Amino acid sequence: MTGWGEIEYTAIRELRGPLAVVAGVAGVGWDEFVRITLDSGEERHGLVLEVDRGLAVVQVLEDTAGMDPARVRMAFAGQPLRIPVGSGWLGRACNGRGEPIDGGPPVLGSDTAAVAGNPINPVRREPPAEPVLTGVGVMDALTTLVRGQKLPVFSIAGLPHLELAVQIAAQSTAGGEAFSVVFAGMGLTHADASLVRDALEERSAEGELVLLLNTADDPVIERILTPRIALTVAEHLAFEDGRHVLVVMTDMTSYAEALREVSAARGEVPARRAYPGYLYSDLASLYERCGRVRGRPGSVTVLPVLTMPAGDITHPVPDLTGYITEGQIVLSRETHALGVYPPVDALSSLSRLMRKGAGPGRTRPDHLDVAAQMLAALARARQVRELADLVGQTALSPADRRYLEFDEAFLRRFVHQRRDELRTLDETLEQAWQVLLDLPRSQLAMLPAQLLDARGADRSPGG
Repeated sequence: MTGWGEIEYTAIRELRGPLAVVAGVAGVGWDEFVRITLDSGEERHGLVLEVDRGLAVVQVLEDTAGMDPARVRMAFAGQPLRIPVGSGWLGRACNGRGEPIDGGPPVLGSDTAAVAGNPINPVRREPPAEPVLTGVGVMDALTTLVRGQKLPVFSIAGLPHLELAVQIAAQSTAGGEAFSVVFAGMGLTHADASLVRDALEERSAEGELVLLLNTADDPVIERILTPRIALTVAEHLAFEDGRHVLVVMTDMTSYAEALREVSAARGEVPARRAYPGYLYSDLASLYERCGRVRGRPGSVTVLPVLTMPAGDITHPVPDLTGYITEGQIVLSRETHALGVYPPVDALSSLSRLMRKGAGPGRTRPDHLDVAAQMLAALARARQVRELADLVGQTALSPADRRYLEFDEAFLRRFVHQRRDELRTLDETLEQAWQVLLDLPRSQLAMLPAQLLDARGADRSPGG
């Protein structure tokens, strides 16, 4: 095979979990791609994790099960793992290593790219701008996703975060411009993988989707590779083909646990909660591959989904993710218990770049004002509800009781929507107006008077 070294190494010193240690190597570098040939003729593949004084530690992508150290040959490619890139990925379903699971031929491309990616020159980065509309009303209105942004979803086991991720992948658009979705699933059950494929079948048939599915029984190393392949495919679709690409990655906690397992197999000194000390930089190497590049068409927007073990937002994975990304969308167990979908906790959620992608000339002139008023009213409603728990509703003022009604209407009439419902931004903002106008005009101080007049808001003292 072109590109492979002539030398094959057979001095396999040790097999340790997903790792193989080979001795006597020369001229081998980190991240090199490795071809592993078993005595039976079966081929496996790996990546060099570490090289030190003639010893190379190789992570085997298909795992080391069934390998006999005395009957294994390794050849080093002399370069990092590269994959074909281009529009040939669109409409395809593959496993976490990029191998087809849809019955089609291997994915081909006119060019190849290293899965580790190339860092974007900070001087050439363009600030994120213009919205990616997800069709999920509460997100589009209150935490608008912006092209080139990285905005995570924080969830808890048992909440419908996968359903939300699939809905976003199925519905998102970029205002009529060329748009694609790359969906990377990590550590999924087979039932969840089937759910994803079925729900995204239509978008895949339209040639707008790339699907990479790593299941829980796939080799752990594959889980580390999956998001890197997804981002490599997305970068080419964006910066070479001119598409706006949304990369949905779920579940990043499964990814981090795979990283921890490999770190333990390497014998590294663990850091917080046994995760490797380089977890922050590793996550950053993924999340920071989003953005826009000056002089290049398209954009890469990243929506990572992660579950917080025991609902702990200070857990290393959500904690470090929060440092790297530009906001968060938090799902609430309490809201889910009320039967509301999606169970978004609007007051804990934030899109720091929302003002770059919403408002006049981007979405609607009243968008930012309506969002600010909605969140202010919701904060006041939560205070009133806490007060009502202390003194009882009968002791509340009439205005306070209107806020309790607003809180209920916010969840039932504004947030709640069907799991297959594509809600346009105009429909979302109209529903927001209907909910806000249930409050007295005196309580809508964040909305300009001309907007209130246009909506026919009551000017009376009690209205």
